[in-house]
Amino acid sequence: MTGREFLIDCFSMQPAPRELFSYRKHWASRFGTAPFLPMSKEEMDALGWDSCDIIVVTGDAYVDHPSFGMAIIGRVLEAQGFRVGIIAQPDWRSAEDFARLGKPNLFFGITGGNMDSMVNRYTSDRRIRSDDAYTPAGEGGKRPDRSVIVYSQRAREAFSDVPIVIGGIEASLRRIAHFDYWSEKVRRSVLLDAKADLLVYGNGERQIVEIAHRLAKGQPIDQIDDLRGTAFVRHATPEGWTEIDSTSIDEPGPLNPPIDPYAANDAKSKAAMQAAANNAAAEISSAAGAAPGMDASANSVIAANVLPTGGAPGKGASASTLAGEAPASEAANVPPCATAAKQPVAKVVKFHRHVPTSDRGQSVIRMPAFEAVRDDAVLYAHASRILHLESNPGNARALVQRHGNVDVWLNPPPLPLSMKEMDAIYELPYQRVPHPFYGEQKGANKIPAYEMIRFSIAIQRGCFGGCTFCSITEHEGRIIQNRSENSIIKEIETIRDSVPGFTGVISDLGGPTANMYRLACKSREIETACRRPSCVFPGICPNLNTNHTPLINLYRRARALPGIKKILIGSGVRYDLAVESPEYVKELVQHHVGGYLKIAPEAIGEGPLSKMMKPGVGTYYRFKELFEKFSREAGKEQYLIPYFIAAHPGTTDEDMLELALWLKQNGYRADQVQAFLPSPMATATAMWHSGKNPLRKVTHGSEEVHIPKGLKVRRLHKAFLRWHDANNWPILRDALRRMGRADLIGPGKQHLIPAWQPLGTGDAHEGRRSKHSPSPGQTSVPGRTNQRHESARAGASNAKDRRGLPAAASNANRPNAPQAAFNAKRAGASQAAPSKGAAGKPLKFRTQHTGLKGVRLPRSK
Repeated sequence: MTGREFLIDCFSMQPAPRELFSYRKHWASRFGTAPFLPMSKEEMDALGWDSCDIIVVTGDAYVDHPSFGMAIIGRVLEAQGFRVGIIAQPDWRSAEDFARLGKPNLFFGITGGNMDSMVNRYTSDRRIRSDDAYTPAGEGGKRPDRSVIVYSQRAREAFSDVPIVIGGIEASLRRIAHFDYWSEKVRRSVLLDAKADLLVYGNGERQIVEIAHRLAKGQPIDQIDDLRGTAFVRHATPEGWTEIDSTSIDEPGPLNPPIDPYAANDAKSKAAMQAAANNAAAEISSAAGAAPGMDASANSVIAANVLPTGGAPGKGASASTLAGEAPASEAANVPPCATAAKQPVAKVVKFHRHVPTSDRGQSVIRMPAFEAVRDDAVLYAHASRILHLESNPGNARALVQRHGNVDVWLNPPPLPLSMKEMDAIYELPYQRVPHPFYGEQKGANKIPAYEMIRFSIAIQRGCFGGCTFCSITEHEGRIIQNRSENSIIKEIETIRDSVPGFTGVISDLGGPTANMYRLACKSREIETACRRPSCVFPGICPNLNTNHTPLINLYRRARALPGIKKILIGSGVRYDLAVESPEYVKELVQHHVGGYLKIAPEAIGEGPLSKMMKPGVGTYYRFKELFEKFSREAGKEQYLIPYFIAAHPGTTDEDMLELALWLKQNGYRADQVQAFLPSPMATATAMWHSGKNPLRKVTHGSEEVHIPKGLKVRRLHKAFLRWHDANNWPILRDALRRMGRADLIGPGKQHLIPAWQPLGTGDAHEGRRSKHSPSPGQTSVPGRTNQRHESARAGASNAKDRRGLPAAASNANRPNAPQAAFNAKRAGASQAAPSKGAAGKPLKFRTQHTGLKGVRLPRSK
C-alpha cells in the first residue's frame, strides 16, 4: 500500500452515520403530532399524555420556529415518536418550576438558549445589559448567569435519578477547560460544574436522537461513550486505546496554501513537498531552541510522545515538553519521517497528519490537564491550538483532559448532516410563532429575536471562514451543510401562506454567512484529510469550489414566486468569496439589497487582520468597485455597511488611528460600537488570555501578540471608531499627543479632531443604551434612533460639513462656540432628512460588529 493509499484509507475507515430519520419510531408516536410542544400539565392532558419522555429546559422563550434550538431538537425528537415537553425560562431560585411537567421518563435536555447566557447578559465591558432579545418585551433578568450549570443543578434537585444531557451553544463552547472572560480565569469543563451525565456539542440532532433511542431501550447513560459530538467523564483510558501526548503533534500547520499531497506525482512536486517538510522541521527546531531554559542538545530530537494504554499518562505538559523537548528513550523508538536540511543534530521530525502510524479511531490525544492550563497561559494556548487542529470530522481524534482525579473525554465532532436530513429537519411541523402562553405578538408581548427572524429562512449551516473571534466554526463546523432548493422554496411558500403579518418580503435567505451555499472542497479526499483552520485565509484555497451558480439560481427562483415582492439578504456577505463571482455580486446588488448591505472587513491594518484571519482591505475595495458599478447600472443609490471590531488581539493604538483616518476619509460614521468580546473557545480568546498566537506552534518563546487589555485602552479604541463624537475628543487628543500625532488635531480637513471642545461635551466616554432602546436590528423606538434602520436613513447626522461638526467649529480659535447652536445641530440629527455631503450624496452610516458570532440569532457575519 502506498503512502497516499494508507493516508486516505486511514481517514476514510469511519462508518457512515445512520440516517437521522431511519430509526424505528418510539411507541409513543401513536399520540401524533402536538400543535405546540406542551409547557404545562394542562396541555399534556389535552394531548392524552400521562408523562413526558424528554423535557427540554431552555433559557429562551419558546418559539416554535426552526431558528430556535429548542424547537428544532424538540420537533426532531417528536418525529422519532417521543413525547417532548418544554420548560422555558424557569424560575431558577427553586426546583419547583423544574417539576411542573412531572418526571421525564428518559432524560432532561438542558440548554442555555440560542446565546451563551453570559454574552446575553453582559456587554463586552462586563456591564449588565438591561434587555434580552429572547424574552417577551425584551425584558432582561429572566435567566441566570451560566444558565446550563444552574438549570442542571435545579433539575437534579427536582429528580435526582433522571439523566441530564446538556447542549446548545453555551455547553458546546465550554466543553473543555476554557477561559472565562467574566471571571478572568480558566474554568473547568462545564460538564463537571453542571454535574451532567453527558454533554452534546455542535449540531446536536444526530447525538440526541441516538441517546434517546438507546435510553428507551434500557441502556444506562453511563455506557453511552461512543457517540461523536459528545463529552463525558471517565476515570481511566479503556484498554485498546493509544494515548498521544498533545505536545508531540503541535506542528505549525503552514498558513500558506498547502501542497496537494495527492497531486505530487512528478519529481518537481515531490521535491517541493520535501522542501516544505524540511522548512517545517527547521521552523519547529528553531521554535524549540528559542524556549527559555533549553540547552542546545535538548533540541536534538523532536519526536512523537505516544503513550500506549497502560502507561502513565501525564497530567499536563511541562514547559520544557511544550517547547519541544522529548526524552531520548521515547525518541529512539520513533521511525524518521523528515530530517531538517543542514541540521545533523535534528534527528527526527514526525508528522502525524501525514503518516499515521496507529488506528486514528482508537487513538486519543491527551491534552494538558485543567490544573496545568489554569496555571500556565501558554499551555492554555497550546490546548486551544490542538482542539482546533482536531476539529475536522474526517480526521479528528478523541481528546482527553484531566480534571483532578477524572478525565473529561471528548469524542470526535459529529459528521455533517446530509441534504436529505437538513430538508427533513426544516420541514418538520413548526408553527413558526411563539407558544400561545405568550399571548398575541403585539406591543409588550413581542419577542424581539422572533421579530428579527420571523420572515427569514436558513439555507445552510456551518462556516469555513475561520475568523478567530468567531465561534460558529467551533459549534457548527466548517463543512457547509445545505438544504435543497426545493425545500427552501417550500418554506418560502409556507411563510407566504401561513405566517401572520407577512407582507411579501422575505427578510433573509442565509445562514452564518450569506454566500457559502453549496460551496465545498473540490475533492472529498482532500477535505477529509485537511487540517487548515480556514478555507479562505490567507487566500482562497485552490481546492475550494467558489461557484455561486446554485445560489444565483435559488435567488431567481425565489423572487419569481407569486406573492413574493422582495427577497432581501440580511446575513453578512463574505466579500472575498463574492468577488470570485461577479455574476453573483450583480444578482445580489441589483435584486436583493434594500439600500444597505452588510459586510465585515473588521479592520484595515495587517496586524489585526492577520490575527483575525480576515482578507486585506484590497479585497474590500474590489468588492466595493463591483457593488457601486452594478448599483449604477441598476439606477440604485445603495451603500455598504462595513463592520469593525475594536480592541481585538493584535490591534495597537496605531492600528486604530489608521482605521479612524480611513473612516473619516471615506465618510463613515459609527453610531454604536463594541469592543472585542472574548467568547469561550474562540482562537482570539486564547490570544487574549495568553498573549500567544495559537495559529502557529505555541512555545514559551514563540510569537507574542499585542493585547489591548484594560478599560482605558478599550475605551480609546472605541473612541477611534467614533472619532466624530465630541464626547470622545478629549481622550483622542491625549492619545494623539502621546503618539506624537498632534498634527492631526486642528480645524482642517486633514485633521482628525479639532482643538476646541463644545460646552457640555467630553465627559461621557460612550453612550449608554437605555432600557427601552432597541437592540441591533429592532424597530426603532419613537423619539430615538435605531442603529441599523433610522440612523442609516438619516445618514447619522444632518450637519452640512462632512466632518460632522457645526459650522462654527471650523474656527479653531473659538473653543467656546455657542452651546445652543451645537445642541440644536445634534438634536436635529436624528429627525432630519438624509443629509448631503460635499459630493451631493447621503453620508454613509456605519455600525459596529459585536465581536461574537457563535449564535444562530441574530445572523451576522
